[in-house]
Amino acid sequence: MSVIERSNSHSVSRLTVHIVWSTKYRYDVLHGDIKIRCRTILKQVCESENVHILKGVVSKNHVHMHVEYRPSLSVSDLVKRLKGRSSRRLQQEFPELNKRYWGRHFWGIGYGCWSTGNITDEMVNEYLEHHRKPDDDGSNFILE
Repeated sequence: MSVIERSNSHSVSRLTVHIVWSTKYRYDVLHGDIKIRCRTILKQVCESENVHILKGVVSKNHVHMHVEYRPSLSVSDLVKRLKGRSSRRLQQEFPELNKRYWGRHFWGIGYGCWSTGNITDEMVNEYLEHHRKPDDDGSNFILE
């Protein structure tokens, strides 16, 4: 994997973070078409925010993302957009989720995030890679 550096007329940066958040009540609802659609939505949000996904995992009840982001975007704003847009879309497209999430809150409150500057990207990606199933499509965004 090549190192991504962002630059403009005033700065050069490489900001990476490992973000984790879970479904509300840790319900195991991310499976089948819901899991695939969740990954697609998260990829679309990252693309629209100019965020590069280094590695990601959609598990049955939580999401891991290792991303590189621009300095003008705070991690909290990024997570708000990832969780907000995916929650809204998934509940619109999969009405069966409303049986579990009648309050319109799909993701649990909060998230975890760790700067990956003090460890190597390879260490984070190796950790995330162990989630890969043999039948996964080989992309850098894994469906557990």
